[in-house]
Amino acid sequence: MIEKHLSGKRIAILLPCYNEETSIATVVSEFKRCLPQADVYVYDNNSTDRTHEVAQAAGAIVCKERRQGKGNVIRRMFQDVDADIYIMADGDGTYHAESAPAMAELLEQDHLDMVVGVRKATDQSRAYRSGHAWGNRFFCRTIHLLFIGGRFTDVLSGYRVMSRRFVKTFSNDSKGFEIEVQLTVHALELSLPCEEFETQYSERREGSQSKLRTYRDGWAILMEIARLLKEARPLFFFGLASLFPALGALIAGIPVIMEYMETGLVPRFPTAILASGLGVVSAVMLSIGLMLDSVSKARIESKRLAYLALNR
Repeated sequence: MIEKHLSGKRIAILLPCYNEETSIATVVSEFKRCLPQADVYVYDNNSTDRTHEVAQAAGAIVCKERRQGKGNVIRRMFQDVDADIYIMADGDGTYHAESAPAMAELLEQDHLDMVVGVRKATDQSRAYRSGHAWGNRFFCRTIHLLFIGGRFTDVLSGYRVMSRRFVKTFSNDSKGFEIEVQLTVHALELSLPCEEFETQYSERREGSQSKLRTYRDGWAILMEIARLLKEARPLFFFGLASLFPALGALIAGIPVIMEYMETGLVPRFPTAILASGLGVVSAVMLSIGLMLDSVSKARIESKRLAYLALNR
């Protein structure tokens, strides 16, 4: 029974919106029908249509966030809203509201901190752009490769159910759609218990337009993964980066060393300087990685202590 674990829990449904007048009323109504005890929050991100009025008429608690971008909206929501269970979705009607109770039940029953809605499109060709599907697979594999413990199959899903301590210890400095990657890495950094839940994914409702730009947002997500890798695993990041000048030093320096061993002379003095310089750069980068590794471990430990200080 779903009521067994959700009874008495404060549930907040978070819907960031930008120009979703055509779909937001239906989305609010569906979530209120599936989880009547939940509060539905719609944060309007400078919409130029009637999103604010329509959502309010549908019974949502409507607020505004002036800083443009989904990351800014989610940061504001996490700061403002106090609940036991947070359900994050979109206001475009692509996510299956009827999956929310089962996802929230799974979160409570198994004492998890995040349940990710894995999107399964009823009509793959219409719901997904080919570039988005390929990009999602690429970013999943990249995160699996770079971050220890990564096993998510849909890291870009915006449909997530989270515990209070997950939300209140999440440090978000993203501005746009890279917010989903940050949520995933936050869970991996602290080795938090998470699961995935297969859910239906539909095409946008008629009149609703996607805010995603495949190449621009894909590049932003890739840069965000690199930044998070630098912060979470600096020794790996700078150690990997130091290989390039080290390889250059090796390629430039070997002929100089061999010539010196044969003749006792260094006729190619500029090449020797170049090889030495590259070697120094490599050593400095590795040293930076070693120093930042200690800082990163202290930062993660402080986040873990803050997480443990909160009740579920």
